[in-house]
Amino acid sequence: MTAKILVVDDERDLERLIRQKFRKNIRGKFFDFVYARNGLEALKKMQEEAPIDMVITDINMPGLDGLSLLNKINEIDPTIKTVIMSAYGDMEKIRTAMNRGAFDFLTKPLDFQDLEITIKRTLEHVREIKENLRYRQEKQESLERSEKYAKEQAEELQKALQELQKTQAKLVQTEKMSSLGQLVAGVAHEINNPVNFIYGNLSHANDYTQNLLNLLNLYNQHYPNPSPEIKAEIEAIDLEFLIEDLPRLLGSMKLGSDRIRDIVRSLRNFSRVDESEMKPVDIHEGIDSTLLILHNRIKAKSDWPGIQVIKEYGKLPLVECYAGQLNQVFMNLITNGIDALEIANETEAKKPLTSIEDSSWLKTQCPLALALCPVPTIRITTEVINRDWVAIRIADNGSGMSEEVRSKLFNTFFTTKPVGKGTGLGLSISHQIVIEKHGGKLRCISAPGEGTEFIIEIPVRQSIHQQALLQQVG
Repeated sequence: MTAKILVVDDERDLERLIRQKFRKNIRGKFFDFVYARNGLEALKKMQEEAPIDMVITDINMPGLDGLSLLNKINEIDPTIKTVIMSAYGDMEKIRTAMNRGAFDFLTKPLDFQDLEITIKRTLEHVREIKENLRYRQEKQESLERSEKYAKEQAEELQKALQELQKTQAKLVQTEKMSSLGQLVAGVAHEINNPVNFIYGNLSHANDYTQNLLNLLNLYNQHYPNPSPEIKAEIEAIDLEFLIEDLPRLLGSMKLGSDRIRDIVRSLRNFSRVDESEMKPVDIHEGIDSTLLILHNRIKAKSDWPGIQVIKEYGKLPLVECYAGQLNQVFMNLITNGIDALEIANETEAKKPLTSIEDSSWLKTQCPLALALCPVPTIRITTEVINRDWVAIRIADNGSGMSEEVRSKLFNTFFTTKPVGKGTGLGLSISHQIVIEKHGGKLRCISAPGEGTEFIIEIPVRQSIHQQALLQQVG
């Protein structure tokens, strides 16, 4: 199908150049370009030429500018993706547009090869969004039909409904894991290229800077009495401070790029989208990558004291597993602990003050009060059970749960969270991944007021799991 692209720019030459540069795509009916001179005309074109797949708009235009048009497009149809254009020096407005939901940006003067790549990438993203919406709508309609039929034939279809729920859970989790893995891997890839560019050029920038500083030093030695104009400029730019601070500035940039590269490495390790086969992996790398991704929920905020993560890692061998799936189990269990600690913190915050001992000042100043109000903590312990099995324990010091809740914990669609905050799939799918995919064990120990601990036990080699299955069949 032909993709319809709305180009919004008050420069008339742009329309002519696009027709010339993309004439093959236009003749082949791959692209259909629609043009508007300003934001108001663009809104009219969107109605007349619907459906529009993507919009390429300049930021600076008379009347309704590009930023205002971007807001209108997001309100009209979020599936339409917008690429904004502006001069390279106008990065502040470009950043504002990206924060408001622009998909990508281009700098003027346009590189038409870059424009074609951006168009194709944007259209591919739009296609994926529409297919995903269509898929979800079909699944929703299918589910509604199934529920209506189940009500009419409740007794006969009870077992079938349970199987349908289990199958649906697997489909949802498969999509979720695939989407999460692809998203994380995509983000890591997009960050990696510019960071490598910066990192690779820092050493050259440092060399060039040092050469220029050496040259300045030679000038100072051979021409110690510069002209008044040069003296004034030296004082204006505070040359002595600049010479001292510039190497430190470059060093800080290198530290920053090193940190970003470490984050990208952790994101790739978590996603493992290129590793569909079972292979020996370092369990600790997967846990650390998961904690990095969840760092924003763990760190302290103005209304949240943060979570203390205690890692007690044993000396584990490499474990044969599906790394991406096992990382998803770690994500679900650690997230479950974070949720429990947040709920406990909210409950504590709502309690009325009954005495001076309950005051926030005393809790922050008095060691005894701190001891009575422990810091929210997640403890992660790994150990070798024997030469064939390892265990991973993830425990929190939240409010715990009753035996009734604990017994239903791994049931599909069971959740104690409010509507919209939990699907009841995370723990049931984790149970399936550990037991069915890895031949392991997953259990929970909890009691009211005593926190919760999840214990994962999996074989080091999957040959052990296969032997156990053969013994059961025999």
